[in-house]
Amino acid sequence: MDLEAMMNATANVNLEDVLHDCRPMFVVYKNGRVHRFMGTDRVPPSVDSITGVESKDVVIDLETGVYVRLYKPRNVEKVGVLVYIHGGAFCAETASSPLYHNYLNNLSFKANVIVVSVDYRTAPEYPLPTGYEDSWTAVKWVFETNHVEPWLRDHVDRSRVYMAGDSAGANIVHNLVKRVSRVSYPLKGIVLIHPYFWGKDRIGSEEKRVESIGFNSLMDKVWMVACPDSSGLDDPRLNPRMDRELGELGVDKVFVSVAELDTLRDRGFYYKDLLLKSGWKGDIYVIETLGENHVFHLFEPHSAKSVELMNQIVAFLHS
Repeated sequence: MDLEAMMNATANVNLEDVLHDCRPMFVVYKNGRVHRFMGTDRVPPSVDSITGVESKDVVIDLETGVYVRLYKPRNVEKVGVLVYIHGGAFCAETASSPLYHNYLNNLSFKANVIVVSVDYRTAPEYPLPTGYEDSWTAVKWVFETNHVEPWLRDHVDRSRVYMAGDSAGANIVHNLVKRVSRVSYPLKGIVLIHPYFWGKDRIGSEEKRVESIGFNSLMDKVWMVACPDSSGLDDPRLNPRMDRELGELGVDKVFVSVAELDTLRDRGFYYKDLLLKSGWKGDIYVIETLGENHVFHLFEPHSAKSVELMNQIVAFLHS
């Protein structure tokens, strides 16, 4: 569904009662109520009948209720672990979303890794930096905990830890990896799928893209609602060009996926340029999928191009 169609589908909103209009994702009413139009479905953990991957939920912070959904391949011994952070513009989706449950079940099977999918608290009820901090709690849980959790205790090789995320989740991964260098976690690499980076000034083809006419305004509004204490669209958490610590990225390998029709496409290529100019000494790979839009792989997981992207990510995790 394109942006105009989604806006029409959410047209029955009384704007006089609305404080923040971020359709088609959500609206915030003046009385404080939040109405989400997407990303609210849930599925329970399970044993997948096709792949044999088993999943379960584990609360990692009793005070906040933050949990992770773990995915374990069948007949696994010692394998790597992938900490995955979901997208949704910091405001939608969860670790138990059917989109992410199905995708990560398949990724765990094909990559033969244990996946730790983070259910961070979302804005606007929990504005940033809550999502960053909840996700960092999960990273520390993986690296530092003397695990009573048997899947991590018995089956994970913690010298083979990767992080990945899509859209806002990719943004969170990027911002957390800067912390990794300060604590010397042995992180092997990161995967950023269609990363949510932005800025006050348009770059590349952003201004020319017809579909970005309404999208630019939405991106601007969502960030300021999700992060009300932000300095603006050039906040270094959103715009890596403004990040003086960019060269301190605590990882040696970065995989970036962009989609040709995605308004965020040029930000992925720009990220590579910025990272290489920052003094960072690692290797970065940017892969473009032609003819596809933002997070297409979640909505069409069995398409030829989604399978190709999956295979590229699996190859990176085993490189």
